[in-house]
Amino acid sequence: MPIHHFDAIPQRFACVVGAPRCGTTSLSNYLAEHPGVTFSSVKEPHFFSRYDLNGLPDAELRQALQNDYLPRYFGHYSADRPLMAEGSVSYLYAAEQMKPILRVWPEAKFIIALRDPMAMLPSLHQRLLYLGDEVVPDFASAWRLLGERARGRQIPRSCLDPRWLQYDEIGRLGKHVERFFSVVGRERCFVAVYDDLAQDPAGLYRRMLDFLDLPDDGRTDFAARRAGQGFKVGWLQRLLKRPPMAVRGFMAGEKYRLRLKPLDKPERPSPLLTAVMSGRKALLDWNKAPAPKIALDAALRRDIRETLAEDIAHLSRLLDRDLGHWLAV
Repeated sequence: MPIHHFDAIPQRFACVVGAPRCGTTSLSNYLAEHPGVTFSSVKEPHFFSRYDLNGLPDAELRQALQNDYLPRYFGHYSADRPLMAEGSVSYLYAAEQMKPILRVWPEAKFIIALRDPMAMLPSLHQRLLYLGDEVVPDFASAWRLLGERARGRQIPRSCLDPRWLQYDEIGRLGKHVERFFSVVGRERCFVAVYDDLAQDPAGLYRRMLDFLDLPDDGRTDFAARRAGQGFKVGWLQRLLKRPPMAVRGFMAGEKYRLRLKPLDKPERPSPLLTAVMSGRKALLDWNKAPAPKIALDAALRRDIRETLAEDIAHLSRLLDRDLGHWLAV
């Protein structure tokens, strides 16, 4: 299918920007099913965090979006669903790289999802294990590697971005939210606290719709999405999810290929590629297992609390909300 150029950039844009394992997938799926939203064909393009577009003049920036970002992820855009939205959790940690978004969409809005780091970080560790970015099966052991990994050591070869292994830095939500507010403006941000999503998802959803100037679509299904997942064989999981670079373009999943494939070439999967993808899916299905129960011992809980307590107190002040029950030991 030939590249589709956007003659004009649609005017409305929103992002679910993180943090990870804080309900972002649920919020993104709810928005994707709203009749007024065109959601990106890949939930997490990571486009604006992968490419620093700050140095581009306005005309070149708009041309880059019209030639690559929009046709790659929003080729299905319809004026009947005028709000374009995506959900890249890396954006919360790349606030400076949101500036090009504001140059193109001055009225852009951002959804920030937050959660108690005592629950968020072990869940993130479990997710990274499933994706193949992490190889240390025990979160306590991975936490003890923070110093080594900050110096660039003990990084798994299969890890695409070592920054996700810095669990203490990922958990400094106050620091990153403050920076995000300072770059894009507090008024552009809707903060979705996981406590509210768990206790009153309908209420939180309707407040989010109001913030995005979307009508209530009468949604009643608020089942959680993307629960924790496990696997049977670690090396097989990493091979399938994070194949070696030499064969990554051939063995990687559809979402990875969509991010990188040339848009000006016809998409005609060869019989061999179709067979490889079918086999890959069958192996991933066979390798599935229930996610192991997360349990943190008292020493690890105390260490996490000592590391992040000051930051969470700062987040409480930023949001004018008592989060004192977070980081409970």
